[in-house]
Amino acid sequence: MTELAPIIQLGNPTLRQKAAWVENIQDEHIQKLIEDLIATVAKANGVGIAAPQVAQSYRLFIVASRPNARYPNAPEMEPTAMINPKIIAHSTEVVKDWEGCLSVPGIRGLVPRYKAIEVEYTDSNGNLQKQELTDFIARIFQHEYDHLDGIVFVDRLENTLDMITEQEYQQRVVNK
Repeated sequence: MTELAPIIQLGNPTLRQKAAWVENIQDEHIQKLIEDLIATVAKANGVGIAAPQVAQSYRLFIVASRPNARYPNAPEMEPTAMINPKIIAHSTEVVKDWEGCLSVPGIRGLVPRYKAIEVEYTDSNGNLQKQELTDFIARIFQHEYDHLDGIVFVDRLENTLDMITEQEYQQRVVNK
């Protein structure tokens, strides 16, 4: 049965650990974790979630872009489990845009990320996938990928002036 997983928050040591490689994708625990992460990210109005955010230190995350209250202009896509992911190439172009995080509630930051990335990951059926991701989906991937190495978006800010509260973000950016 699918369950909503409690999302840990900044300060929990699991968020700062390097996550472990997933050895057996078909393992019952990993398959249930994937289902739980998909349900949890949908309920929390997120567009992505990494296993370390629910205190499961595995190299696994979900990219689940869709318009919602937190990201009204997000493109629609099917939630996708990305296991043991890698960035194998990236554009030289870097774009700064707003990010938030379910593990850092109430804060948004202007984070520089590659505009386009080429990635490799194993899907939930054990098949190796290779894709080029751009714009918002590339941003989600890079954000979640950072979680696997113990990095949160605030670590990527160039300046603390690039940080605002969620309330200010909603007023100044979403509802402008």
